[in-house]
Amino acid sequence: MNATDASADDTLDLHLPEEFVALFRSAGNDPAQAAAARAREDLLDRLADWGPSVTPVGVFHLVPVDVERDAALIARWMNDPAVAAYWELTGPQSVTADHLRAQLAGDGRSVPCVGMLDGAPMSYWEIYRADLDPLARYCPVRPHDTGVHLLIGDDADRGRGIGTELIRTVAELVLAGRPACTRVLAEPDVRNTSSVAAFLGAGFRLAAEVDLPAKRAALMVRERTARESP
Repeated sequence: MNATDASADDTLDLHLPEEFVALFRSAGNDPAQAAAARAREDLLDRLADWGPSVTPVGVFHLVPVDVERDAALIARWMNDPAVAAYWELTGPQSVTADHLRAQLAGDGRSVPCVGMLDGAPMSYWEIYRADLDPLARYCPVRPHDTGVHLLIGDDADRGRGIGTELIRTVAELVLAGRPACTRVLAEPDVRNTSSVAAFLGAGFRLAAEVDLPAKRAALMVRERTARESP
C-alpha cells in the first residue's frame, strides 16, 4: 500500500440530523444542560475506549490525537511526497496542527487518531461519521455509516501488506464498537491504486466511482456480516 487513502476535505460542515438538534432544543437556553446533552450524544461511540487488537502484524491500537504530542510526527508524514499527493497538507507543522485542531474542536463527528503498532506510532487515521460528512452530498449513505481516512507513515511499512491488515482491523473495530453502524466506507483517490487494492484485500468492495470536489474517488464499502451482527 503506497501511502494513503484519504482526503483533506472538510469533514465538519454538514448539518447535524434533526434528532441531534432536538437534544439541544430540549436543553433550552441552559449552557450546562446543553453541554450535558452534547456529552450524552457521542457520535462515534467512545472510540477512545475501543482498545487494542491483536493482528497478524502486531498489536494495533487507535489512539486519539493529542496535538502537542503528535502534530510534529504527523506533519512529517504529511510532507512525504507519497502522502502529499493525496492529502494536500504539506507545509509547516502549523498546517497539520490546524487540521487536527479543527476536528478536535468540532462536535465529534470526526476523530483523528494515531495508529500504534506494538507501541510505536506508524499511521494516521480519521474515523468519521460518513452520514454527517460532505461525502453524503455526492453518494447515498445510510444512518451511522462510518468512514475511514488513513495514511501509513513510513515507507518501510508500505507495500508489505500491513495496510491491508490494519484496514481490516479498523473496520472490525468500527463494527464492534458502533452497533448502529452497518457499513464502513472509504473514498481513496482512484489514482491511488495501491490504496484501492489494500481496501479490496481487507474485505471492502468497490461500490462506485464518485466525483468529489477535490478528486475522483473510489467508493469502497465494507458491509456488516451476519456473524458481526450486534
